Amino acid sequence: MTFAEIAARAENDPDAFWMDAARGLDWAKFPQTPHDRDGDVWFPDGEINTCHNAVDRHVAAGRGDTAALIYESPITGATATYSFADLQERVARTAGMLVAEGVERGDRVVIYMPMIPEAVFAMLACARIGAVHSVVFGGFAAPELAKRIDDCQPKLVLSASCGFEPGRTIAYKPLLDNALSRATHKPVATIVFQREELAADLMPGRDRDWAAAYDAADPVDCVTVKASDPLYILYTSGTTGTPKGVVRDNGGHATVLHWSMGAIYGVDTGDVYWAASDIGWVVGHSYIVYGPLLKGCATVLFEGKPIGTPDAGIFWQLVDKHDVKVLFTAPTAIRAIRRADPEGEFIDAASLDSLQALFLAGERADPDTLLWIAEKLGKPVIDHWWQTELGWPAIATCYGLGQTHIRAGSAGHAVPGYRFKVKDAGGQDMPAGAVGTLLIEQPLPPGAFRTLWNNPERFAAGFMDYPGHYTTGDAGKIDEDGFIHIMGRTDDIINVAGHRLSTGQMEEVVANHPQVVECAVVGAADELKGEMAVAFVVTKPGFADHEEAKYEIVTSIRGDIGPIAAPRAIYFVDGLPKTRSGKILRNLLRDIVNGADVVVPQTIEDPAVITHVQERAAG
Repeated sequence: MTFAEIAARAENDPDAFWMDAARGLDWAKFPQTPHDRDGDVWFPDGEINTCHNAVDRHVAAGRGDTAALIYESPITGATATYSFADLQERVARTAGMLVAEGVERGDRVVIYMPMIPEAVFAMLACARIGAVHSVVFGGFAAPELAKRIDDCQPKLVLSASCGFEPGRTIAYKPLLDNALSRATHKPVATIVFQREELAADLMPGRDRDWAAAYDAADPVDCVTVKASDPLYILYTSGTTGTPKGVVRDNGGHATVLHWSMGAIYGVDTGDVYWAASDIGWVVGHSYIVYGPLLKGCATVLFEGKPIGTPDAGIFWQLVDKHDVKVLFTAPTAIRAIRRADPEGEFIDAASLDSLQALFLAGERADPDTLLWIAEKLGKPVIDHWWQTELGWPAIATCYGLGQTHIRAGSAGHAVPGYRFKVKDAGGQDMPAGAVGTLLIEQPLPPGAFRTLWNNPERFAAGFMDYPGHYTTGDAGKIDEDGFIHIMGRTDDIINVAGHRLSTGQMEEVVANHPQVVECAVVGAADELKGEMAVAFVVTKPGFADHEEAKYEIVTSIRGDIGPIAAPRAIYFVDGLPKTRSGKILRNLLRDIVNGADVVVPQTIEDPAVITHVQERAAG
């Protein structure tokens, strides 16, 4: 079948389409009902176990000796390959470790760990026993970790003694201790994996040593759960600064990830697939851990950076070393590689015979970057788009379905199962090529979120502006050939190197400085990271020590939110442009920092403020 025929079938008969996809998995009870429209639940009467499908069924099929997880840590020099049989043994015993601490089906477990195999074992172990994992990126600060602990109320927290960035070691245990002291909810225990580079002090009565607990545990089997039962909670930044706990189910999630590996990425059982991301983000959940293993691929777990560990050739060296068929990374990584290796000398030094395609996602892939890496690699470079809420690609060039035409600046066509619309503020459809609010028609396909943890009202609000549609929060357009173009956010979430961050949350931190009267934070286009925060700050009259204030503000943001949120610039201004009703014109500030034409609205309170702000930003 052609891509057009497959897409038409998914649109005209989605129930049959996704039931066929579900047959690619092992079910304890195969669903008879594809979709409960009243509750918007896919496979409501199905029963399954995600860990069984990602691990045990491959062993049962005689593939126990084939590679499942390839660990590369150029920062520490560690490397290891685990077969499916190895993975089964370690996951089963890790699950037993959780059971020994009283973790049961439906309990939550927070995983606050670096990119090490034990983190993957822990995720799969939770899935094995029906517990709900919530992975928190190890770079997040203690206040953010505390918020997530209070929201999901885990029975257990799993962590490690440290993580690594180029040139520095990050002690996780003090961050964890700080978070637990802040959190109202207190977990039963924490289990800490001690890394030899930096050991952590354990608190008697609360903290457990991972190695000892693991050695004492008995392996446990998979338990059957409902397809609609939650697999994980993944928190993403919200516009209010309060994290949103996106809930992913078991049955729909496993079905679409298994299907997407072949249909979108063009990989099959036995291939090596590498998503150079982090398990703290949705890409890591979907395409480091679950997607490749569900398909029976070997997946690469990489603890390093695209440059500096040790050089800008590490991606290409590892592609050759492990015969990687498809590589998936963020445009930020390619921009960093280009800056360090502008002539592509490291690329030329590699054979890359195994590599068939490079996929990009996380933020917009600007045409210049995409075309540069495509020319250097001589391989298809495919931009695609999705969100934490969706869980898997919604816009792509489906390489595995025979799509090959790529249009630089577009993320591709709607993936089968998704129906996109572009509407104006009044809800009217926009013509081809016109920019408006990008929406997805309901019901969303399997794998997309169906609720927010502890916050169904906030989930429902995402469907209120345009009834019958999911609001993506992005502005976009669909051209006459069906290519979808993402133009930018319509709210105050910015995308820094693939990390979605709330500028409203940053403003709260800036406003807490004792000398700050008022502030606004906006996203500025950045050649390397896609976007970075820029702050405009009004201080108390007579205050002049701006350099000291700048240092204190940056330090506070790094400590309260994380280093990734540190602003690129802080401009001290006499006032902020506002409407007569007092609303700060953030879109105008965004235009100023991005060098766009500034259109002064009629509703502005004091037009002279704009000139002053422009002068400060220019200086």
